[in-house]
Amino acid sequence: MPTFDAMPRALIVHAHPEPLSFCSAQMRAAADSLGRAGYRVDVLDLYAEGWAPVLAREEFAPVDGVFKPQAEQLRAVGEGTLDATVQDHLDRLLAADLLVLSFPLWWFSLPAVLKGWVDRVFVMGGVFGGAHGLFGEAALAGKRAMLLFTTGGPSESFRPGGAFGPMDDFLFHIHRGMLEFVGFEVLGPVITYGPARMSDEERAAALEAAGQAVARATRKPVADGATA
Repeated sequence: MPTFDAMPRALIVHAHPEPLSFCSAQMRAAADSLGRAGYRVDVLDLYAEGWAPVLAREEFAPVDGVFKPQAEQLRAVGEGTLDATVQDHLDRLLAADLLVLSFPLWWFSLPAVLKGWVDRVFVMGGVFGGAHGLFGEAALAGKRAMLLFTTGGPSESFRPGGAFGPMDDFLFHIHRGMLEFVGFEVLGPVITYGPARMSDEERAAALEAAGQAVARATRKPVADGATA
């Protein structure tokens, strides 16, 4: 049996303002499922923590002249002067084998607080750039990431020919432009479509299904084609 320290680590970064929402319940179901699957689970609830999403010059050492955010991130990493909360989140990110971004799909993208977490924690010099490259040469290469989210519209709306178009079109900038960019292997998303339109029984079943889907998605293939 693996020791506690040897267990794989999962970091769930959650972004919903209502703890009683289906989205928040879905995050907790995923955390429970990952724990049963052998992960040591760390949850960052951005709204509960009062996360400040704005990348601002005030979190860096004084700058003479033009403020260049990525250059200041690189300098702060090198000098060990990153904002203490950002450094804590970055350390937890680097320690994780799996990153799960949990959120409601707002305006076909991430809520602002979660996008701001990416802006501030995917630090140049910490996860890409500087001593690191991009994509397969970035700091998070060899680790995995996935999206866990809810929508307002039904699944039919997110298909080719549907009212909104294919879901993959909306996720490309997150999958490729954020997660793969810093080295992650991106797993398929786990999505619950339109939970507000479901009955209590349907929501309970959807929570169970989401938890199981997260656990299935994170199983690593082994040599004989089975899963571990």
